[in-house]
Amino acid sequence: MDPTEARLAKLRGSVMPRRHDARTISALAANPGCGRRALMDAAGVDKQKLAAYAGYPAPFGQSQFAIARGNAFEAQVKENGAAQLLSLLREHLSLDVAEACYTDLGDVGGNEASEVRHVRTRQLLATVDENLGTMFDHPLLRLRVGGRHAYLEPDLIAFQLHGTFSIIEIKSFAVIDDQADPVKVAAAATQSAVYVLALRDLLGSENKVRDETILVCPENFSNKPVATSIDVRKQLTVIKRQLARIARIEDLLSSCPEDLTVDLEPDENGIPRRSPAAVEGAIRQIAANYAPECLSTCELCYLCREEAQGSTGALGKQVREELGGIEQVTTVLGLARGAAPPPDREEVAAVLAKAAGLREELL
Repeated sequence: MDPTEARLAKLRGSVMPRRHDARTISALAANPGCGRRALMDAAGVDKQKLAAYAGYPAPFGQSQFAIARGNAFEAQVKENGAAQLLSLLREHLSLDVAEACYTDLGDVGGNEASEVRHVRTRQLLATVDENLGTMFDHPLLRLRVGGRHAYLEPDLIAFQLHGTFSIIEIKSFAVIDDQADPVKVAAAATQSAVYVLALRDLLGSENKVRDETILVCPENFSNKPVATSIDVRKQLTVIKRQLARIARIEDLLSSCPEDLTVDLEPDENGIPRRSPAAVEGAIRQIAANYAPECLSTCELCYLCREEAQGSTGALGKQVREELGGIEQVTTVLGLARGAAPPPDREEVAAVLAKAAGLREELL
């Protein structure tokens, strides 16, 4: 095990690592300046369990009913070699596919190791017959995040025809009268864009993967699937830019104590040996970059929000940027009331003083 992996294993503790998925990468890319999230995800920490034990539980995750409905709809669409899906694609994409091959890459001869599955996925997708419509279920992809490769086990099918692949995302939320929940559609588009990037990386070509992904959902109040195309070029640009800004994992580890760990190893009674206060203290040793958007994307959001009280970042990224990067609200108020500004804050101080004067006049 290399030193970086050893440090991450130490940070995670005695539990098995959680795998990255499109949701975690989308959330990480939404706040690339957060070292806490980057390290926790790189180590495969169960952030929801960790936050709950430290006293800051966050209501993340789908209900069991939603998960069961999603699994049932996916199984329906994929049964019999994805015959239902193939029929839908022929209609939606105007494809004249005489025959199609369906391959499930969930394991390789019973071997579920990530590297083995990734190599097999690359071999099959690189050598497929360009004239044969071919569907690959559960290909194992990977994407470089923070200087390291993160494996993605997407719940998708890559459909190949004439040498070009399309990402197909199957979701269980309904399309009613040709309209779907815009928040859910946006999230699905972002996740699809992550898969497009990972598939392009695997194939070594941008031209082999379409910018338009295909979203398959139930139509109206039935289980009849309907397909819709989503242009993810905007999401691709944003994710690539944000991933480029994420600090290298090695650099983040160098700023943390060598013995830092958030291990929740249980005792003989199944209770973590470390106290909640000790775990919380360990979490706080990793620098965070809280913003209100974290409330909808990160399991540690409540802990970080409490920690960020009194900071301009807690008011939003735009507020912090407009205040010239001043970290504390008390500093902002002091400058507005005429306090002597630091050498690099004269311009911001003048704007704040003027704004405070205008407010006084209005009141």
